[in-house]
Amino acid sequence: MQENYLAKWLNNELSGEELKTFKKSDEYATYMRILEASSKMEAPEFNVDQAFEKFKNATSTETPKVITLNPFKQFIRIAALILLMLSLSYIYLNTLDETYKTSLAERTEVSLPDNSEIVLNADSKISFSEKKWNQKRNVELEGEAFFKVAKGKKFTVSTADGVVSVLGTQFNVENREGFFEVTCYEGLVSVAYNNQDIKLPAGSSFMVIDGIVYEGNETVMSQPSWMNNESTFENIPLSYVFDELERQFDIVVKTKNVALDQRFTGSFSNTDLNLALESIRIPSQINYKLENDNVLFYAGNNP
Repeated sequence: MQENYLAKWLNNELSGEELKTFKKSDEYATYMRILEASSKMEAPEFNVDQAFEKFKNATSTETPKVITLNPFKQFIRIAALILLMLSLSYIYLNTLDETYKTSLAERTEVSLPDNSEIVLNADSKISFSEKKWNQKRNVELEGEAFFKVAKGKKFTVSTADGVVSVLGTQFNVENREGFFEVTCYEGLVSVAYNNQDIKLPAGSSFMVIDGIVYEGNETVMSQPSWMNNESTFENIPLSYVFDELERQFDIVVKTKNVALDQRFTGSFSNTDLNLALESIRIPSQINYKLENDNVLFYAGNNP
């Protein structure tokens, strides 16, 4: 029998001769029995909405298919990730700076890799690279610090207002908001400020207040007074004196009817608050009222 007789028969495409031949075949009898039996079968009832709900529930709980990667490819990826992490760690550790800072009413001493020494005044911060110290001796400063530099390569102190450079000497740098002062106690100090290079021999200083350069004061001392627990001022606005009082005693200073631009010359103790308050009151001819950690300075008899 031709293999396409069945298809033609189902589509009513057989010719008369082909139909006679097909009916005489064994296959025809089998197909007729199948056709007769299937005609008696009934399709079950089918609820589309119910079937869709079952499908959604089945797919939502179906376990996701896991694709196993090639173990060697996994190893290569992990190795590459570890190498990247090690490289980043090396770069980070070699650029990480050492940082030291003091809080209010606190002081600390720092020894540098070349045995140079730094004493940080209250509310101050320094940072430097220990890894690169032999290539560049540089310290970044915010606040005030006294430096005792060991002889060697150029030593620099970088601040927001200027850069101080020495080879080996002792000096003090104060860099506060609106205030910048460098005092040389031994050797020679070079200060780079506003495109100028100022040389400071021992006993001289350089000072800038609110952007105005003032003639530095001379000193015969071997170190700043705050190293001996005393804050000293010479012709300094009273507002900066109050700021230093806050730093040394961790208190809040408020004023009422006080001229903050009034110039102050004098000193106060960094260890005795009552004595410090009197040391400011008398030369300034103002009064104060102390309550807990707050002090109010006021002009006149009543606050």
